Amino acid sequence: MADNKNGREAQAQNEERRQRERAIAEELERADEPEPPVDPAELAYFETELETLEFPATAADVVAAVGDREIESTEGTYTVADLLPDAEVESFESPAEVRTRVQRPTVAGAMKRVVEAADEHQSASFGASQRDGYERTFRELKAIDADDDDEGIRVIADWIIERIHEKEKLPGSREVRREAAKFCRSNGYSVRNDEWLGI
Repeated sequence: MADNKNGREAQAQNEERRQRERAIAEELERADEPEPPVDPAELAYFETELETLEFPATAADVVAAVGDREIESTEGTYTVADLLPDAEVESFESPAEVRTRVQRPTVAGAMKRVVEAADEHQSASFGASQRDGYERTFRELKAIDADDDDEGIRVIADWIIERIHEKEKLPGSREVRREAAKFCRSNGYSVRNDEWLGI
């Protein structure tokens, strides 16, 4: 495009269109996820409490500052210490990132156990994409097993922790997805090949 007023306007319009398309694609991807069980108003209040911390902050810093703060959800009442690992290996860039982490208590509790187990074994280090892969697997299990007692999440978290203790390293994200799919299929839940767990 030419570097004139019309060309710059066309570039800006194209960029806005691409951003809208990305936002729509992300929204469609999240449409199948169940609603977070924590009231958004409560999370907004919780986020303002976090503003006293200096970010980026480690999970241990957050737990030290507001670990005894209770969060009400449709599944029960949890403290922040129940949902976030008391570990230096996990960090947050902003209060909003902490809020996002605690809005799904079952998933947050499972990730807390996994991160703390990895923290015990210094050779088991977490990458951001691997952590995101684990969390997405837990969210998918929650969506499949929404009416049950979250057995799938517990089973897969236990399996990951067992692997960390046996091999002193984290299993790959694909391995975790494969194990979760195996659990689902053995318990009568169908997993299609085009889904996250469909490996």
